[in-house]
Amino acid sequence: MTDLIRSAGLSYYPEVARSVGLDPKHMMRKVRLPLACLDKPDTPIAVTGLRRLLELSAEASGAEDFGLRLAERGGLTNFGAVGLIVREQATVGEAIEAFSRFIPIHHDGMKLDVTRNKQAVTVTQHLRGRQPTAPRQSIDMALGSVHRIIQSLFGSDWRPQEVHLHYPPPLDRKRYREFYGCRVTFNAEADSILLSAHDMERRIPSAHPLIASYLRKRIEAIETRPASWEEKVDEVVRLLLAGGDCTVERVAEHLACTRRTIHRHLAEAGTSFSAILDAQRADLVVQLIDDPGRPLADIAVQLGFSAQSAMARWFRGHFGCTITAWRKGARPLAATAA
Repeated sequence: MTDLIRSAGLSYYPEVARSVGLDPKHMMRKVRLPLACLDKPDTPIAVTGLRRLLELSAEASGAEDFGLRLAERGGLTNFGAVGLIVREQATVGEAIEAFSRFIPIHHDGMKLDVTRNKQAVTVTQHLRGRQPTAPRQSIDMALGSVHRIIQSLFGSDWRPQEVHLHYPPPLDRKRYREFYGCRVTFNAEADSILLSAHDMERRIPSAHPLIASYLRKRIEAIETRPASWEEKVDEVVRLLLAGGDCTVERVAEHLACTRRTIHRHLAEAGTSFSAILDAQRADLVVQLIDDPGRPLADIAVQLGFSAQSAMARWFRGHFGCTITAWRKGARPLAATAA
């Protein structure tokens, strides 16, 4: 199953790529990541595509710390709704617990385990993948981002007690010590950050209990991420269709696979790409045609029809009436029920 991550993870990629002499668009094309996702932070992209991009960028530039450079520029805003709810918790401990609970909304394949004893708290990161362990740059970007988020709750002067990384030491260990501000152990059993148990009780001055409660209810409503191929294709189709650029090839780019892979998995699930596209078109078209000032020709283009007449025939077949009749209030019972 393809894990997905919000494209906000790439927000600073162009800046970092250029700083080490790379052409960001060229690099993204090499790994077949859609360029449009740079302007739409909530767009889901395949984790495998992001990992290939980071590893290739580090290799091509010679920047062994490429993942850390991305983490260094990021912060809570990169995590969308998850970042908002973390920021509004009353204490650092509650913020870290909220982050560990809701992180899968941002990144399907990421899990954080928080364990405590009387003296210390350990935040251990797990990144799911086809390989036994995730590639080095992905680990650096993800764990570095966790560190930056915890640090933002305290202030820039805070440092963890220790950081553990399971992979062998890099050529420049000093870079890692400077980034984390503490001792960094390589060839460790896991990728983790250790902080004082006392730190968990630190109050967050900017926290607002009412906002936190509101955000928690909103985010709990979307806590369950798409798990099947059908659900993930449906999510990507819905987002691409709203932007007016939805084809099976474009969906395949976001899922880092081929169109044949999509068709095969959907057939195994008892559905098809055209069925999912048709259902999402039906949801969107009734919103678009409710605006009398929006030309039907423009709606047809956004929904991917070859012509306005093709959309008109599809609409009559799907809803049992013409678009004109619908706009005048006609709502066939079958269409309403559907």
